[in-house]
Amino acid sequence: MAKLALNFYKLLMALSCVAMVAAFGTVLLGVIAREVQWDIGGLDAYAGYAIAAALFLALPATLKHGDHIRVTLLLDRVPARLRGALEWWCLAVAFSLSLYIAWYALRLVWVSYTTHDISPAADASPLWIPQISMALGCIGFALSFGHALVERWRGGSFIAASAEASHVE
Repeated sequence: MAKLALNFYKLLMALSCVAMVAAFGTVLLGVIAREVQWDIGGLDAYAGYAIAAALFLALPATLKHGDHIRVTLLLDRVPARLRGALEWWCLAVAFSLSLYIAWYALRLVWVSYTTHDISPAADASPLWIPQISMALGCIGFALSFGHALVERWRGGSFIAASAEASHVE
């Protein structure tokens, strides 16, 4: 089961990379189009959708790799027993909040789909299409926090400690 979750995080990260390349391509096309006085409506909106997709889809893998900002100022200065309790509390709260956000992201996609909501920008795209990437990223983020809780329960560590995060000046 853990291997399936890890592969899901990798898939979302690969999709995030594709979205980042799409954002770059869209912005580049917009620059070139402006230089040759060619109007392509909606390019700004598509670039925004791609950037948002890249951000949300990368959430689970970046959590796994320890690339999210963790405030260790307090954790590094408390006794080990209290530190363990604080880590449990932080993971539980993060899991709860990410589940809440994932639920509402899914709900937003459903509402946009059922009401045929379209973008007010020049692209006039159905909004549920770009919102799917946000919902997938939020689901993956909630899954990764749940995975972190299970790993913590087993005595392991889910979130990799980066060298920069552990460096204290």
